[in-house]
Amino acid sequence: MVVNEARTEVLPAKKSKTWTKVWSFRHAYLFMLPAFIWYLVFSYYPMYGILIAFKDFKYNLGILGSPWEGLRFFKQFLNDSSFYSVLHNTLSISALKLLFGFPAPLVLALMLNAVMHGKIKRIFQTISYLPHFVSWVVVVTLMQKILSPNVGLVNDIREHMGLKPIFFMGMPSLFYPLVVLSDIWKGIGWGSIIYLAALTNIDPHLYEAADMDGAGRWSKLFKITLPTLTPTIGILLIFSLSGILNAGFDQIWLMQTPATLSVSEILDTYVLKTGLQQGQFAYSTAIGLFKSVISLFLIVIVNKVSKKVSDVSLW
Repeated sequence: MVVNEARTEVLPAKKSKTWTKVWSFRHAYLFMLPAFIWYLVFSYYPMYGILIAFKDFKYNLGILGSPWEGLRFFKQFLNDSSFYSVLHNTLSISALKLLFGFPAPLVLALMLNAVMHGKIKRIFQTISYLPHFVSWVVVVTLMQKILSPNVGLVNDIREHMGLKPIFFMGMPSLFYPLVVLSDIWKGIGWGSIIYLAALTNIDPHLYEAADMDGAGRWSKLFKITLPTLTPTIGILLIFSLSGILNAGFDQIWLMQTPATLSVSEILDTYVLKTGLQQGQFAYSTAIGLFKSVISLFLIVIVNKVSKKVSDVSLW
C-alpha cells in the first residue's frame, strides 16, 4: 500500500511538471502550429487516397464504396510492356545526374573556398546561386530558343560555319546530355551552400599545422578538407540515392517531345499521363505507391549500409 501511494503521488507531479514545461513554451508551439496544420492537411490527409490503389475506383461510389481489387493494378504495372522502358529511363537519368551532378556542387564549393579575395568570391557565389531561383519553365524555354533549328543562336553559329542546323531538343541521343547539363547549371550554386557552410567549420589551425609540415595544396585537400566533409557528403549521398526514382518531373515534362519519348518517359510523367489524361486513377495511384515504397526501402538500406561502412547515417 505504501508503494502504491508513492506512485499515485509521483505521477501527478510528473504530469504537472510536463504541462508546466509545455505551457512555458506555448509561444513556440503556437509559432509551429501553422506548419503543423499545413503538413496535416496537405501531407497526411491526402494519404487517405492511397486506398484507390487497391480499389476499382468509381466516381459514383467514392473511395470507400468502390470494390476492392487487391494487388491487381500493381501486377498490371509489372506486366505492362512500358514497365521496363519507363523504369530504365528513370534510373538512367537519375544515375547520370548522380554521377555528374552530385560532385558538381562540392567541386564548386572547393573552388570558391580556394578564392582568397572576398569580393570576387561573393560575386561568383551570387552568379552561381541565381539559376536556382529561375523556374524550369523559363529554363526550358531559354533552351528551346537558343537551340532552335530555325532562329536559335547555336544553329545560327553553325550555319555561319557552313554546317547544317540540328534540332537539339528533338534528338534522343542528345536528350540525356541536355538534361544533365541543365540540371547542373540550375542546381550547382544552391547545392554548394551546404558544403561552403561545412567548410567554415574546419579549424584553421589544421591548415597552419599542415603548412608547417610542408604539406601542399593537394595534400591538404585530401588529408584535411575532404575527410572533414565526409559526414556532409555521406548525408547528402544518402538522400540522393534514396531518391533515385525521382528523375525530376518538372524538367523532364517540359523537355519531353514526341521524338524523345522513348528515352524521356519516366515514372512521374507516366503516372501523370495514365492518371489525368487517361483517367486511370487507381492504376496511376498504384504506380505512385510502388515508387514510394521502393524509395522507402532504398533510404533504409542505404542508411544502414552507410552506417556500417562509414559510420554516417540519418538515424
